[in-house]
Amino acid sequence: MSGEGGLFVSFEGGEGGGKSTQLAALARRLREGGHAVVETREPGGTPGADAVRELVLSGGAERYGAKLEAVLFAAARIDHIQSVIVPALAAGAVVLCDRFHDSTRVYQGLDGGVDAAFLARLERVTLGSIVPDVTFILDLPARIGLERAAVRRGAARADRFEKDDLDLQERRRRAFLAIAREEPDRCLVVDAARDAETIAREIADLVEDRLEARRFEAISRSFGAAPRAGSRT
Repeated sequence: MSGEGGLFVSFEGGEGGGKSTQLAALARRLREGGHAVVETREPGGTPGADAVRELVLSGGAERYGAKLEAVLFAAARIDHIQSVIVPALAAGAVVLCDRFHDSTRVYQGLDGGVDAAFLARLERVTLGSIVPDVTFILDLPARIGLERAAVRRGAARADRFEKDDLDLQERRRRAFLAIAREEPDRCLVVDAARDAETIAREIADLVEDRLEARRFEAISRSFGAAPRAGSRT
């Protein structure tokens, strides 16, 4: 889980689900409420991790197979965690991350058929105790997601993952939903086919509820740790 004082929120889902849009909207609302916020993404977040992002999304690593892609993502994630996420959480910030470890589970595990045991070992080494407190899985039919992604990129070429066919995109969607069923305390599925403003309000309300619960827990701990009147210290 995240460091004490901070909250770690990730956004997951298939192509065109609006992860970046919703992350930015949540960041704005939290800052307006007085919270320190760090916005980041994967792969990326540091110069080294951004270099890995360019290599993978350009398709440069595809010929070496999904297993190497998973290792590259893990290396970038270690750098990202140590350089960005852990310091921000230790300082009490809310960290908002566009994709995290669930995307490796889906894209390298499903697409490339990388052995689940290998991915699990890699995940344990990479993450340590740093796992998102809340993961929003922005869900919508793959066909709609691909249409949105095409509008977003305009004349630019589809990246390494956007170019895959509709059947694979739909299987990725089902894989994200399976993760949500397996980890319901962490993962919240959001209907991403609705308008962006409605989704943003729903997400912000849920995160603010979590932050309020954190504040209540911290207050409860402080009272519980205080010595009773008349007790010897």
